[in-house]
Amino acid sequence: MGSPQDPFYIVREEIQGSIGKLQSNFHRWEQAASNTGEFVHLTKELLTSCESIEWQVDELEKTITVASRDPAYYGLDEVELSRRRNWIGSARNQVGIVRTSVEKGKSNSAMARHQDLTGTSRTNQYSSQDNDDYIDSESDRQLLLMR
Repeated sequence: MGSPQDPFYIVREEIQGSIGKLQSNFHRWEQAASNTGEFVHLTKELLTSCESIEWQVDELEKTITVASRDPAYYGLDEVELSRRRNWIGSARNQVGIVRTSVEKGKSNSAMARHQDLTGTSRTNQYSSQDNDDYIDSESDRQLLLMR
């Protein structure tokens, strides 16, 4: 069985702390307006943190793979190895959710900025159609007045 002095637990706690900070920054990112410097900064920071944590989790998983070849040598059993693998899966899932959301939000933000620059947002399309309708009705009205 693993002990609290087991390096796995020490590294796991460090990674868990990083995941906690990642989730805290993610909640700030969700609240930030997408057209602000804070949003851009948090997006970069979140993606960098995801990469770093994913690398740390990969390295920790390698130690589990090594230990699983001869669990008795490391004082482990299958139950403990299974717990460690489950934690690795959970950590990957937590980071993956943040990464996917940020990447999706980043592309949505870029699309929104593009629409603002090109004037192709949905609101502008409706405004354009409203303008065309108004012009048509005014033209019809003027034609009626000239008769």
